[in-house]
Amino acid sequence: MILNKIDDIEYKLRENQDFSWLSQYGTAFYVVDETGSGCINFGIKKNNKKLFFKIAGAKTLSAEISPLESIQLLKKASKLYKEIKHPNLIQYVDSFEINDFFVLVFEFAEGECLFDHWNFDMYRKTKDITPMVRFKNLSVEKRLRVVFKLFSFFKTIIENGYVAVDFYDSSIIYNFINDEVTFCDIDLFRKCPSINDLGINYFGTKRLKAPEENILGAIIDERTNCFTLGALILDMFSEITNTKQRYIQGTFIPEEFSHFELSREVYEVLLIATNPLREKRFNTISEFEKVFIQTLDNQDYKIISY
Repeated sequence: MILNKIDDIEYKLRENQDFSWLSQYGTAFYVVDETGSGCINFGIKKNNKKLFFKIAGAKTLSAEISPLESIQLLKKASKLYKEIKHPNLIQYVDSFEINDFFVLVFEFAEGECLFDHWNFDMYRKTKDITPMVRFKNLSVEKRLRVVFKLFSFFKTIIENGYVAVDFYDSSIIYNFINDEVTFCDIDLFRKCPSINDLGINYFGTKRLKAPEENILGAIIDERTNCFTLGALILDMFSEITNTKQRYIQGTFIPEEFSHFELSREVYEVLLIATNPLREKRFNTISEFEKVFIQTLDNQDYKIISY
């Protein structure tokens, strides 16, 4: 491991690599250097402007793929960020090649990642609560606002002919100051329908995977995304006690209703979305959203539109 420094920010790599070229854009104030994608991410500030640089080709400690594969994936991803337009998607600015790197540049999204695994050691040492715990301490109405924006985003994905892949709580940035949400890290989204060509190694966290995301040759489509979204919503309103079991089985397992915060009716709707048998799920995100909102209306929850 090589410990490096740019401005006042330290970062770790397997080998020394030169990122001094970032200084032409401003001063580094933020870094994420532990990603499975092999990318290293920097926040750069100049005057009042903040940008986020996602850089492929770095020799990161946690990379699950080679630097060359990382570059190839990020080049494909640049098309996605140009094509998919949604008010809550991180805003694409530019892309370019420099030295041995490929770089995507975004407007910096203020807030905290709801699953910032690279900070877990810090939380254990400082006893600070995680962003997800802070999020779950928010009111039901504020969390429902995020849910509705997720429905809107997933419908946009489908309308553009894609299926969400490897989208989970680490892809959600929440600003606790103004209660705004940003979605990011859509690099692995695929044209829909798609096929699981990697078996159990298909992209995604085991905590939230649909069963077909472990089966070689299985169809990955809108019903898979109904599962993904249903699992996210269940976790947003549940006390999580079965994480170890999920990792062992390699798939999402809903918590018992006794650990769920909302009504039995809402819980049953989310169980339909996350049914292990794909043919028993909702056919579309729109159908899922409609039934979900009707159930909330029936329970007199305050509906906040997106």
